[in-house]
Amino acid sequence: MGIGLLGFQTTIANSVTLSGTGVHSGAEVAITFHPAEADSGIVFQRVVGEQTVSEFRAVSSQVGNTDLCTILGFSPATSIATIEHVMAAIYALGLDNLLIEVHGAEMPIMDGSSAPFIDAIEQTGIKALAVKRRYIRILKPVRIESGASWSEFTPYDGMRFEVEIDFDSPLIGRQAWKGDITPSVFKTELSRARTFGFMRDVERMWAAGRGLGSSLENSVVISDDNTVINIEGLRYKDEFVRHKTLDAVGDLALAGAPFIGCYRSYRGGHKMNANALKALMSDPTAYEIVETATQRQRVAKREVLAVNAP
Repeated sequence: MGIGLLGFQTTIANSVTLSGTGVHSGAEVAITFHPAEADSGIVFQRVVGEQTVSEFRAVSSQVGNTDLCTILGFSPATSIATIEHVMAAIYALGLDNLLIEVHGAEMPIMDGSSAPFIDAIEQTGIKALAVKRRYIRILKPVRIESGASWSEFTPYDGMRFEVEIDFDSPLIGRQAWKGDITPSVFKTELSRARTFGFMRDVERMWAAGRGLGSSLENSVVISDDNTVINIEGLRYKDEFVRHKTLDAVGDLALAGAPFIGCYRSYRGGHKMNANALKALMSDPTAYEIVETATQRQRVAKREVLAVNAP
């Protein structure tokens, strides 16, 4: 069952800081994960000097632009960008409550994957809190379409992702990844997959003020002759679809609680993920909120109780 229907909410044991370059701004940024009380959720604070200029709970209603990344907020002066890799790590490890202090306008891109965030969280440790965890259980299919692309939620007794991509590039082509998300599955099969892009798009992105921090240290770059420029090559044979799945995990973490169901997408992306989640949350007949009904740390799949949605 996905992350095992843990009986209690969690947070981290101690604060931990990471720093690096913002992939779009090119600026140096730093983030600090702080422990948080039960029912706090995942909260991002943008800090300038000693002053907090904005605060966002990581939920779908706070999502602004999704063109090249997922952004919380609607104004560049206060928004927080590129949260998907961080959120994927948080979601996959089963963290419910966290305060993320951000000195900058976006997350550090690190190596372009979720692995550095997984490592930092595991090193500081995770602790259980004395409040039961809630889940979002999918009750019926919810589907959206946009041209040839589509995404859908369907009922499933677990936390499953089925992601398929189809690029007009002989190097990528059509790839698919399917699996139930657990901490070990995410860590071994998805967490190290890096963001990627094409050389032909670089000048256009730079002209738009995006991708200024992108490099071979944090991105898989595909040349005009459809080869990987990075000397070390790919980390997985199908790293492209694995990264798209990683992104989907991070985007759907903005449901505000882990979901019990299957998420499927074809030729999706941040915008499709965000719109599918909004479609789900806008239909109260499509899901229910459940919580564990036992004091044990791990419970059987059947041991959940329906509760009123917050």
